[in-house]
Amino acid sequence: AMLSHAPSTLTGKRDRAILALGFAGALRRSELVGLDVEDLTDCADGLRVLIRKSKTDQEGAGHEVAIPHGRHLRPVEAVKDWLEAAGITEGPIFRPVSRGGRVRLLDPRTGDPARLSTETVAQVIKSYARRLGLNADAFAGHSLRAGFVTTAAERDVSESRIMDQTRHRDTRTVRAYVRRANLFKGHAGASFL
Repeated sequence: AMLSHAPSTLTGKRDRAILALGFAGALRRSELVGLDVEDLTDCADGLRVLIRKSKTDQEGAGHEVAIPHGRHLRPVEAVKDWLEAAGITEGPIFRPVSRGGRVRLLDPRTGDPARLSTETVAQVIKSYARRLGLNADAFAGHSLRAGFVTTAAERDVSESRIMDQTRHRDTRTVRAYVRRANLFKGHAGASFL
């Protein structure tokens, strides 16, 4: 639903790519903003995305995540559309866009390639929740990752397959999401209440 509210502007294309890739990859917001073009490998089935460092991989051993083309959210198309429209061919994938619709190439403080902040990812998610008439306070940067887990659980995807995508190490964490997603599924009183 959030994707349907993304305008066709440069900022809208970026936001669409953030929402679709973040959800499809069950990515943390720090992982999203840490991605560079060089971390993407195009393949017949979609994109292979290299997460160089994450909360559970502080040493930076890296982990590859599969992003299928998809029929509904089309995350690969969203990422490619953003990169092409923004003219980004190397360095950070997600960058700030000025009010005038220009992509910021360099960070004015450091001179390094500009990179979106984790806070901006959270603001993007809250903004689209608001556009849908939802309570934005119920959404955060983690909502894309949590949404992937609960959606997969609602569709009876096994915990191990969910963990393959999310890179969770502890099944208890995933089970908490699965329990919430399946709270009413197969309810003991469903046939007589």
